[in-house]
Amino acid sequence: MPLLPGAEPFSHDAGPGSVGVLVIHGFTGSPKSMRPWAEHLAEAGLSVELPRLPGHGTTWQDMSVTRWDDWYAEVDRAFSGLRERCSSVFVMGLSMGGSLSLRLAENRADEVAGLVLVNPAVHTERWDRHLLPFVRHVVKAFPGIRNDIKKPGQDEGAYDKLPLQPAYSLQQGWAQIRADIARITSPLLLLHSREDHVVEPSNAAWILANVSSPDRTEVWLEDSYHVATIDNDAPLIFSASLDFVRRLAPSSTAG
Repeated sequence: MPLLPGAEPFSHDAGPGSVGVLVIHGFTGSPKSMRPWAEHLAEAGLSVELPRLPGHGTTWQDMSVTRWDDWYAEVDRAFSGLRERCSSVFVMGLSMGGSLSLRLAENRADEVAGLVLVNPAVHTERWDRHLLPFVRHVVKAFPGIRNDIKKPGQDEGAYDKLPLQPAYSLQQGWAQIRADIARITSPLLLLHSREDHVVEPSNAAWILANVSSPDRTEVWLEDSYHVATIDNDAPLIFSASLDFVRRLAPSSTAG
């Protein structure tokens, strides 16, 4: 199926023994929202994988048949590939990409060198969340939530429809994360927007309060909405994440 413009995955190999980074996009989005970040990390000398999650970057109908396990299997595969050739691997994600990053750190705690999360989600406060288990059987999609970006002229490449079966599956994935959150011991850098119209700030607060990571840092993003990776605070995200890698992997070639 043809891809939307900019939805192509991104890969950069910095050579054997390099430090690796897995970069993960969000729900109904595509690698387009993460490519500038991934390219910045690659230019700094890191091996980078930015996969396109199953069902994303094509049509919302294509996504309708995919589920949490499909998306997780793809990021686990990409992480395993980096582990085979890199000295250490960091995981960085936006929104649902942050959710998947957390799940990786729960299941592969000894292998994740560090987590960088931007506006991650583990629950929603939307009133219609209670209807989703039932309405998903009769309605295929709701209007999409996309391009929550303060900076003019930006497009994250997300769908204009939110398919309900995958949305329900995402809620089930969140439940798994919440149940196992104490397994996470990896160093954590969590950046979240002061004004986010998609993910409530209670998500970041809950994550920070419940992970077991002794090394955890919170950074507020003051000039961005939800898709902060291509918003006004993108340079801050890029520099903070690179500093995080340099601190934890000083042998990195990141210059």
